[in-house]
Amino acid sequence: MIRELLQDAESRMKGAVVSLESDLGGFRTGRASAHLLDRIVVEMYGVEMPLSQMAVISVPEPAQLAIRPYDANAISAIERAIMMSDLGIMPNNDGKIIRLNIPRLTEERRRDLRKLVGRRVEEAKVAIRNVRRDVLNDMRDFENEKMITEDDLHRGQDDLQDLTNSYVKKVDEIGDKKEAEIMEV
Repeated sequence: MIRELLQDAESRMKGAVVSLESDLGGFRTGRASAHLLDRIVVEMYGVEMPLSQMAVISVPEPAQLAIRPYDANAISAIERAIMMSDLGIMPNNDGKIIRLNIPRLTEERRRDLRKLVGRRVEEAKVAIRNVRRDVLNDMRDFENEKMITEDDLHRGQDDLQDLTNSYVKKVDEIGDKKEAEIMEV
């Protein structure tokens, strides 16, 4: 019974880590990454679609993204979506490919991004701690209902705390890595 609770806790904590990784993937670091465009939605023919479903996105140079639409008629809609996004990058279009030159980050922007990373890391830690709290409450309920012994409860609490510590450590490592990437000149 405790094993099932711990497995559920682990899968939920893993979800928090995956969510953090995908969020941080969209942070601009001065280095080109196709993940920068993950959140861009393009409206064409009255339908909104993610950019990644409308074009091939490649990284031909460290500071450049190339977007090759499947449909040549989509170029203007893609450009419009990029300009309306919060990326702050002007697209260059040669009729077949849209190129995005990623500008270098200023020191002030790096510090702002670092704060955002720190905030997002803290949110992931809170999510992990909330999972711990929920599972701990379930364990206590099981003990109150005499479904598990007091010794089982204490062992389960220790295992849950070890699991929580390992996921908090993973979140910290991901955050430190992203901060280092942002502060790299």
